[in-house]
Amino acid sequence: MSANTPDHTFANHFVSDRASGLWLSGIKEMAMLSARVDGAASLAWGVPSFATPEYISNGVIAQLKSDNDIGKYALPDGLDVLKQLVARKHKVDTGISVDADKHVMISAGNMQGMHSLLHVITNPGDEIILTDPCFASHIQQINMCGGKPVYWPLDEGNSWSLDIDALSGLISENTKAIIINSPSNPTGKIFSKENLLRIGEMAKTHDFMILIDDPYSHFTYEHKDKLFNLASVVDLFENIAYLYSFSKAYAMSGWRLGYIILPARLKKQVIKVHDLNMVCTPRVSQSAGIAALSGDAHHLAEYEAAFRNRRELICQRLDAVSHVFEYIKPEGAYYVFPRILVPHDNARHFCLELLNKTKVTLAPGSAFGPSGEAHVRMAYCVSEDTINLAFDRLEAYFGRG
Repeated sequence: MSANTPDHTFANHFVSDRASGLWLSGIKEMAMLSARVDGAASLAWGVPSFATPEYISNGVIAQLKSDNDIGKYALPDGLDVLKQLVARKHKVDTGISVDADKHVMISAGNMQGMHSLLHVITNPGDEIILTDPCFASHIQQINMCGGKPVYWPLDEGNSWSLDIDALSGLISENTKAIIINSPSNPTGKIFSKENLLRIGEMAKTHDFMILIDDPYSHFTYEHKDKLFNLASVVDLFENIAYLYSFSKAYAMSGWRLGYIILPARLKKQVIKVHDLNMVCTPRVSQSAGIAALSGDAHHLAEYEAAFRNRRELICQRLDAVSHVFEYIKPEGAYYVFPRILVPHDNARHFCLELLNKTKVTLAPGSAFGPSGEAHVRMAYCVSEDTINLAFDRLEAYFGRG
């Protein structure tokens, strides 16, 4: 038997049911396939086209030269300097003062932070409510913890709004948490203050956690007045874990850095899981975070202006293939989530066929939950050249509408 011959006996013996029941996210599947296609134009992966801002890189370089401890372990919950800067940022963002030692946890990005948090709060059979569609990895993280994803369909007919009246029917004695992501990945929807406050009321009444996954709040374009951070409600502090990522706003996706603001009772438990998974978030990444939060973040206006222009571009290009895709203009983040209008078997096969025949890479909507089927996600954080190349190819394949 060669090294490349599948051995199902080996797999069944050595691979757990938990691992074999997981699947690679449709985003990563398409990104990996796209990487093998020479000249592919990828809109599949939400990685900003910008380099990490120079003031952050320079800060890390200076630290590498001067700090003899930068290659050593850090304490599991993070460097004190960074935790203090995070507490200061949270005060500015929400108006709420937190104790850096009791309430701040430095993570290796929001995916790792959410992974640790879900392992702490989830027993087998516990239910975690997800907006549907939702961020793809949340589904698998819940499954990996032995929990049950409970899907709360967004109202596509009302621009992907929350159907708040439907939520109470999804809450049960097994409900442990709800995950909220606003602006939403993949729809770009900003959820209303009224609806978010209703979720907060239900969390208090039914005693469940609200896990706020916030990578995109810096990118709300003409809708800044609509954005509301539920973590700013003091009375909800014990029911909220707020997760922030440096990946998008600071173009630091490869640095793997984020933080969690959470009740002290939960932080004590999350530290244990984080220690087992990571030992610590690497000091070099935390040094980048210190540089990021010590600077003036002047790049954010530049990033948002660029994403706003790219949003207009991708919508214009979508209008030219209106017989293929029907879309709702996103309010924030940097994704659009159009419905597929042409005949197709399913969203995944549609994306695989496009990659094969046009060298255009999209993420299948089915990766983001049941309501995502018959949709695709397109990221407009990529360069304008990549957007134009992708749509030139789509127009050549489907024709103009």
